[in-house]
Amino acid sequence: MNDDELLEAFVSCKLPFEQWTHRAHVRVAYIYASRHGFRSALDQVRTRIKAYNKATGTPEAIDRGYHETMTRAFMTLIFAANRRTGPHASSDEFCEAHPELLTKLVLREHYSRERIMTWEAKQDFVEPDLRPLPKSLE
Repeated sequence: MNDDELLEAFVSCKLPFEQWTHRAHVRVAYIYASRHGFRSALDQVRTRIKAYNKATGTPEAIDRGYHETMTRAFMTLIFAANRRTGPHASSDEFCEAHPELLTKLVLREHYSRERIMTWEAKQDFVEPDLRPLPKSLE
């Protein structure tokens, strides 16, 4: 699925749930990051993930559903990676260039489990406790 097809399937909530993998999350975030500034891209990703979760009946639990800190932290890392090595021809090319972003464990470089796996971090952005996220994204 190319970038436009993925984005259309995601935005229309027609992407099969089993295809909404972590890689698909990164790809969608990259697509928005490559087309918008940081704030606008973050707003779009936030809104669209919440809509997709609602359409697919994804339950809200500490380890499921929308997580604000994870979303914003990943968007920050994606923007920073693209700034270092981009532009990329596609989200797949971006993923190939940044395999470190294809696992949620990359956030463990910045956050302890105790800090990120809280309801506070799920609902509102919390700063990292281990290592700062990249700055100057706008």
